[in-house]
Amino acid sequence: MLRSIDPATGQELAKFPEADEAAVEAAIARAWDVRHGWRDAGIEHRSQMIRAVAGVLRADKARYASILTAEMGKPIVEAEGEVEKCAWTAEWIADNAARLLADEPVDSTGSKSYVRFQPLGVVLAVMPWNFPFWQAFRAGLPALAAGNVMLLKHASNVPQSAVAIEEVFREAGLPDGVFQTLLIGSGMVDRIISDRRVAGVTLTGSEAAGAKVAETAGKVLKKTVLELGGSDPFVVLEDADVTLAATAACRARNQNNGQSCIAAKRFIVVEDVADEFEKKFVSAVGALKVGDPTDRGNQVGPLARPDLLDALERQVRESVGMGARVLVGGKRVNGKGNYFEPTVIGGVTRDMPVFKEETFGPVAALIRVKNEEEALAAANDSDFGLGSCVWTADVARGERFAERVEAGLVFINGMVASDARLPFGGVKRSGLRLWPWPSSPWRRACARAPSSCP
Repeated sequence: MLRSIDPATGQELAKFPEADEAAVEAAIARAWDVRHGWRDAGIEHRSQMIRAVAGVLRADKARYASILTAEMGKPIVEAEGEVEKCAWTAEWIADNAARLLADEPVDSTGSKSYVRFQPLGVVLAVMPWNFPFWQAFRAGLPALAAGNVMLLKHASNVPQSAVAIEEVFREAGLPDGVFQTLLIGSGMVDRIISDRRVAGVTLTGSEAAGAKVAETAGKVLKKTVLELGGSDPFVVLEDADVTLAATAACRARNQNNGQSCIAAKRFIVVEDVADEFEKKFVSAVGALKVGDPTDRGNQVGPLARPDLLDALERQVRESVGMGARVLVGGKRVNGKGNYFEPTVIGGVTRDMPVFKEETFGPVAALIRVKNEEEALAAANDSDFGLGSCVWTADVARGERFAERVEAGLVFINGMVASDARLPFGGVKRSGLRLWPWPSSPWRRACARAPSSCP
């Protein structure tokens, strides 16, 4: 049984029976049967269907946003923004899919040579709970536009979101079987990947989940995309606008209740401006309003599950035991719900859990360094390499710094954000791309200003 639990109260909202083997087999067979029809419908028709998705999302935005808030505690304002971002992305893909997937002429000894992008067929998407709509639509929209059909295995704690997402595609007019939600636990994933009718799998989730999916996919030679964890460095050089950086740092760490793979987690500051940054950062974090995520005045809600709260508390406790200092926050909030105080920890060294591990909640690790070279070394001293940002008054200097950062995304004077117009993915233990869309084997995003994506 899959249960939807309100993390703000612990109350069970809904429960759904898991699909059995017969239901899974029927879904795969349905996807297999419609794959050629969807492929042969053509890019223009598929783009029209994708554009219709935006209209469905906007027409019922309030209801969809309320599901996100109820199931994983996302502040309602951010939940509405997530639904809008999905709608905007659908429109962008509808406008650009034909261009991105157009044949690419190549000069060769042949009379005519070109590269053509062909759909794989049936694709499994294993998606996380932290951005219940965005992650699924970010994976699904381009794959569907390219002519694939999709099976969604969503996180077990957001079944209402999973059902609603299939509803969106159905109401947009996509043929039956082109996008299907499977209400299943993780135990069924290997069986689906191994099915000869499933051509590829994309997963966003933990390192452990990614390793397991990669192992299964490797055994049966299936295409994979893995978007995994992150411990993003937020680097502040001595010539940065400290006020601007500290304000952005507060949002970069605490958006989505701190539960984002691309949230800034390690704040690496050159000592010349460290005192000023610390004062302003701590002040901003301490002023955040924590509470009921349905209240528009609150900026931080609960963590999605009690075990996440326990893990965050352990990381803070162990780091403090090793010599770190809590500058603000530092503990769970008593009472109902999975609330943890927005926290800044100073005196952090590289051997502490809040530096070495991914912290999935509103806890910021503050690291002081002597200069730019030491900042770069600290930024790259991580098993992860998803996103990063650097703050400096000299954009050219920022670009030189960005070239040496080991991360898939680098932002200069702006917080890291996902954007349909930019490639998204990491290096090291943050991910694996053996099936990029649309073309190159590895693409890196670098932006000199905050993303304008909704």
